Amino acid sequence: MNYRMIAYLLGCVLLLIGAFLLLPVIVALIYGDGGLLALLQTALVCAALGFLMMLLKPKKDRTMHARDGFVMVSLSWILISLIGALPFYLNGAIPSYLDAVFETVSGFTTTGASILTNVEAMPHGLLFWRSFTHWLGGMGVLVFMLAVVPLSGESIYLLKAESPGPSVSKMVPKMRTTALILYGIYFAMTLLQIFAYQLGNLCGWGEISFFDSVCLAFGSAGTGGFAVRNSSLADYSFYVQTVTTVGMLMFGVNFSIYFFLICRKLKLIWKNTELKYYLAIILGAIAIITANLMLTGGYFSNARDAVHHVSFSVSSIITTTGYGTVDFSKWPDLSRIILVLLMICGACAGSTGGGLKVSRIVILVKTARSELRHLLHPHSVEVMKMDGKRVDREVIRGTSAYLVFYILIAVLSIALVSMDNFGRTDTSVTAVMATLNNIGPGTTILIGPSGNYAAFSALSKVVLILDMLFGRLELFPMLILLRPSTWRKH
Repeated sequence: MNYRMIAYLLGCVLLLIGAFLLLPVIVALIYGDGGLLALLQTALVCAALGFLMMLLKPKKDRTMHARDGFVMVSLSWILISLIGALPFYLNGAIPSYLDAVFETVSGFTTTGASILTNVEAMPHGLLFWRSFTHWLGGMGVLVFMLAVVPLSGESIYLLKAESPGPSVSKMVPKMRTTALILYGIYFAMTLLQIFAYQLGNLCGWGEISFFDSVCLAFGSAGTGGFAVRNSSLADYSFYVQTVTTVGMLMFGVNFSIYFFLICRKLKLIWKNTELKYYLAIILGAIAIITANLMLTGGYFSNARDAVHHVSFSVSSIITTTGYGTVDFSKWPDLSRIILVLLMICGACAGSTGGGLKVSRIVILVKTARSELRHLLHPHSVEVMKMDGKRVDREVIRGTSAYLVFYILIAVLSIALVSMDNFGRTDTSVTAVMATLNNIGPGTTILIGPSGNYAAFSALSKVVLILDMLFGRLELFPMLILLRPSTWRKH
């Protein structure tokens, strides 16, 4: 373990967070409604700790190995969550430090689960920081660091540990250029959504302030779901909700698709298996839930409203964003079960969304089908392919292992959270599923779009905090911290 290199990089991360905190400081200065001192104090803490840790920079061995990369990513996410919670706690907006950490972890992991009962009472500077954590966590703080800090050795392991999906590869030969491309696309798409919101103001399609536009774009880009109103997006116009629906769907797509689009490699987009399944799942879910609601009756007055709100809800859940326009916790059982399945499925690999990922679902289905064929034809040899390419055995093995750990962590978490004894098993189950898959709201009234996680005990909040970190970092980086062999020197 290269301890000095890890400490140095953690210092770099803290300096970046300190620099990013200057943006909410500016917002606090503009609105003047509080939060300025707490934000400045946190920025100074980040700067001081960052500089001290950077003094440990190794003079000779500056390489990053696989173990170093995974440990570095896990520790950095834990560290930025603990420090990122300080503005809320120091300001008094969230009196409990554990609650502040819960809110911050939920922000950075793009979960969107909140303990706040009155979001609108929070100062603008803190609201901006709360939403900005989504944007930073969506693409990843370490990916940004790779774009600005030159590293030697296997820096690809930092990208692998932080980027979602069963496999990660560089878009171009240089790791730093790959990180720049990813953040360039991410930044451009965020600006595009902000522009689309403001276009509605100019054309009279729906009023939305510039502050709200930025915060909602941050939540859509990071597929996080922190809103700046207590009603989430229910009080906004159909146009704003439609822009958000499209935005969420776009950020749920693998970012390599946009890179192929820029390079005009349309054949690669057309061949992308995951994209086809992603769109098919979305359209199928919208059709089934809309039919279920219309046939059941009493939910929407016409088909147009039903399709609009169902499309929004399906997009919000499958991309693990968590925004809401209606309270889907009151929908029929069939509709809510489909939403839970979408929670587990999640968005595409290489996107900012959470969940198992569509690519893993496809691989697991293909593996199961292959095993059935092998039982009928024991001597046959099958090669699994996706996008016209052979899927490595390592990816198949990793996907199967991921599913096993996913189930074990989910079961253990549900058992611990159920000790709160809310009287409904589905509350504990959906709370774990909503946090482990980085969605936020569950499908029960207590934690639905109109609820929050304030009623959970301290133990349950700690469990759900860990679930959010496990989900965002794809389990393995966090699990590696638990192995004693991880901490031995090379």
